[in-house]
Amino acid sequence: MSDDGFGGGGGEDYDYDHPGFTEDTFDDNYDLLATELPDGEAGEAEGSGQVNGFEGVNGVEHDQDQEMANSEAQQQQDAASGAGLRGERQPNKVRITTPYLTKYERARVLGTRALQISMNAPVLVPLDGETDALQIAIKELSQRKIPLIIRRYLPDGSFEDWSVSELISD
Repeated sequence: MSDDGFGGGGGEDYDYDHPGFTEDTFDDNYDLLATELPDGEAGEAEGSGQVNGFEGVNGVEHDQDQEMANSEAQQQQDAASGAGLRGERQPNKVRITTPYLTKYERARVLGTRALQISMNAPVLVPLDGETDALQIAIKELSQRKIPLIIRRYLPDGSFEDWSVSELISD
């Protein structure tokens, strides 16, 4: 008897000759990727510019020139207003966030740089006998030599990139 309480073991009582698993179960002629339509309908759709019997993309006709003009106008409006779209970088001249390195950013930068140093990344400051990767990272931060960039996301989805050397870390 097995531990699962169903008796038997290893599928000894499984019926492999069940009608669900016979040769007639699967249709060999069924093809999900079939591209030809019956009775030569594919030739008519290709020649007429129709997709699935409808004009345009997904059955909707689009005026591409109007769409291009609308998207360009929207981009110019966003650039003029300074508000960024999702994932758009803010220019360095119009930064909104504080120039101070927060304690959370400091912890992340030091941990990341210490990990890099422990994995044999080149050290960018002269060593005075330090062997601890975290102590070396702290020394690099105090001399503003850490080659990392901090990306600060804003509520509207845009972001600002600050180099660690630009930030005030007292």
